[in-house]
Amino acid sequence: MNGTGTVEAIHLAPESGADVESVGAVEALAGRGLRGDRHFGDGGGGLTLIESEALAAAERDGFELRDGRHRRNVTTSDAALNHLVGERFRVGDVVCEGVELCEPCRHLESLTRDGVVSELLHRGGLRADVVESGTLERGDEIEPL
Repeated sequence: MNGTGTVEAIHLAPESGADVESVGAVEALAGRGLRGDRHFGDGGGGLTLIESEALAAAERDGFELRDGRHRRNVTTSDAALNHLVGERFRVGDVVCEGVELCEPCRHLESLTRDGVVSELLHRGGLRADVVESGTLERGDEIEPL
């Protein structure tokens, strides 16, 4: 990744299974995650990201996952997220570390439609830990450290 990635959208769900809400900015706290999200402070300490390019490919195959239906917190463009596993990167003024690929699960399929698990396999995004707090905003650049 050449530092050209951008945050296209931010989505939060206040509790598990709840509809996601689009926000322009969110406070990211080290070791806690995104304030206001269902996973805030649950020990994960992170966020999830997905590439808009993967969503566009899924849409061409008949899966409408935009507007947060993918259940990831941050939608990116021009960011090769799979390459950030085990790497530190900056999103605006927030420092994150890629933990693992965020493969789709049956829960996502139950909230969307059959076939979404196979559609997003190996392109379902990235789980990352917040290691330095800050504010994450739509339009922020994503760059490796």
